[in-house]
Amino acid sequence: MIANLMMYRRPELAGAHDRYWQLIRTALRDAGIDSPETLSQDSEEFFVWNHPELVLSQTCGMPYRTWLHDKVELVGTPDFGIAGCPPGYYRSALVVRANAPQTDMDAFMGARFAYNQTFSQSGYAAPYWHVTPRGFWFEDRLQTEAHLESAKAVADGRADIASLDAVTWRNIERYEPFTKELRVLEWTKPTPGLPLITAPGNDADAIFEAVTKAIADLQDDDRLLLGIRGIVKIPKEDYLKVPNPD
Repeated sequence: MIANLMMYRRPELAGAHDRYWQLIRTALRDAGIDSPETLSQDSEEFFVWNHPELVLSQTCGMPYRTWLHDKVELVGTPDFGIAGCPPGYYRSALVVRANAPQTDMDAFMGARFAYNQTFSQSGYAAPYWHVTPRGFWFEDRLQTEAHLESAKAVADGRADIASLDAVTWRNIERYEPFTKELRVLEWTKPTPGLPLITAPGNDADAIFEAVTKAIADLQDDDRLLLGIRGIVKIPKEDYLKVPNPD
């Protein structure tokens, strides 16, 4: 068995994630579902997502619709209370240096764009569909492997602009002093947030109820740290209809 909640992992949140998992695990046990004692937070993401004994993990919308939707069960989508978004939805912050003179996206034609992965909804797909209707895409791109590293690349001048998951950006603003060097230029439109998944054959509805109970049982401090408000059911079709970059 394996489980992880790695998508919004930070050192400052490790304890809260562990306590959250223990609440989920207790609720799973009460429902007659076995689960691992600890989260495998350092495991490679696709190894976890494709594991035949996956109990619970969180993936990104683009990997889900591109590779995973017919290989896993959709459990539900955590609601992180992102401003300007329906429950369970999120969007991306397009961040630039605070002292950049440009005031709109059109002025960043020819800029260097930092992104985590080409299969990231928030880091690549969302900005692609935000920018290309304006008649261009960033030809000069820097792959950083992580949203945090994309933000750092903009702050230290290795890139001019980056697109960051709104939840991740909220955490970066909370914990990283370098964010005083950054500002949000624009926001992308909302899309379904990062879904929770489980292996085929598992009882996704029972797992949904276990996560619901765990969120309700979180201590206020942990709920605030994680920024989680609840869990909602977003139809699979709503994920699949989000377009991939050309």
